[in-house]
Amino acid sequence: MRLTDPVAEVAFAAFHRRLDAASPAPLALALSGGGDSLALLHLACAWARKGGRPVLALTLDHRLNPDSADWTRFAADAARAAGAQWRGLSWDGPKPSTGLPAAARAVRHALIAEAAREAGAGVVLFGHTADDVAEAALMRATDVPDLGTLREWSPSPAWPEGRGVFLLRPLLGISRGALRGWLQARKLDWLEDPANEDQRFARARARTALSTAHPGESRDPGVFFGERAGFRKNLGPGFRRVERDLGGEAVVGPDGSISIPRQAIVHADPEAARRFLAAALLCASGGVRPPRTVALDRLLARLAAEETVTATLAGSRVVAEGETVRFGREAGRKGLESRALDPGRMQVWDGRFEVQADAPGLTLRSLAGFAARLSKTDRAALTAIAAAFRPALPVLSDDAGSVALPGPLGSGAGRIRALAGGRLAAACGLIAQESALSPAKLEAGHGAEAAVILS
Repeated sequence: MRLTDPVAEVAFAAFHRRLDAASPAPLALALSGGGDSLALLHLACAWARKGGRPVLALTLDHRLNPDSADWTRFAADAARAAGAQWRGLSWDGPKPSTGLPAAARAVRHALIAEAAREAGAGVVLFGHTADDVAEAALMRATDVPDLGTLREWSPSPAWPEGRGVFLLRPLLGISRGALRGWLQARKLDWLEDPANEDQRFARARARTALSTAHPGESRDPGVFFGERAGFRKNLGPGFRRVERDLGGEAVVGPDGSISIPRQAIVHADPEAARRFLAAALLCASGGVRPPRTVALDRLLARLAAEETVTATLAGSRVVAEGETVRFGREAGRKGLESRALDPGRMQVWDGRFEVQADAPGLTLRSLAGFAARLSKTDRAALTAIAAAFRPALPVLSDDAGSVALPGPLGSGAGRIRALAGGRLAAACGLIAQESALSPAKLEAGHGAEAAVILS
């Protein structure tokens, strides 16, 4: 593939910026069979071939169209013809009667992230284009105000399925027409999903509105319109630098709580402060639904005006005393269910911890109501943890009724690893390349005094 090709130049530059060419891990790719993902498939395979990296194409059949099985076969054949491995996924079971696009998007991210993790891939490629950026901006302004912003490099939005998985969108500066022109020049066919023209859906309405406002977009592969789509803004606005600074000042304890100097938040750019607060709240609570902007602004105002602040938001408890703001799990929120553990099998509990039992017959539950059963040693260990966050701590109980804190918190026959540090670092843009996704670096930030910076 000639690097004088402008499409290949853009894609390869993103690969070099973000990926580790020498990594033996497979490079996962979301392949629908549409023009955008098909072009990305051929570009990724050409780049990966130079370093001998395998490419794993993942195709999800949503079971929403009678022709979906044919589309899946088309994608499988296309992947193998390009030199990639292929795996099919499916969304089985009943579908929601409302909110179908959002539900389908969430399922897609979760299933693809799970498949990537199982294959040992830390990065999934997506074929979003400059048109998608423009359409998403219009959707946020009209139909879907809480729709996320597309970025070249970002953590998977699926949680906890996507923990440790990043998304790379190397085609955000290229128009959809340019990619189809690129495919046509190589005599490559692609699929067209009729849902893209179905005006019942916000995406199709945005696409129609933009095509009407900008008719006759050239299909020349050299045509790019990243500026019109807001691509440059999405790659790295100034507040992202401030957000990284905030993330770098945060400290994550082994109990998954997050601490940061109050002044760092109060004096930060308001947009960066909101984004950091939203990330810290979700990371500390293990949740997935960020708070509304009005609630974040209310909390920011209290942190700036009040000496002592105690609040709950997005499942997290916020305690600000003196010069420090701390975020931890709100024990009263639902979700702290007990879970029987299989020895030697890693499981996720409450979206906050990976846990592995070292003995049979153990159940993981929250500490609330069981503190009196802890040993003297484990009770002493609790003194290092803020009292407000202790009830939501995980403890191990056995059939005899004994209770212990899992290691490294206490003496229990099992170990936990808090996920908040890696998740917060990812959300704040502190993980900029695939090389920072090594297990050693992802575990940084979990010690009582360790800063979150991972790269």
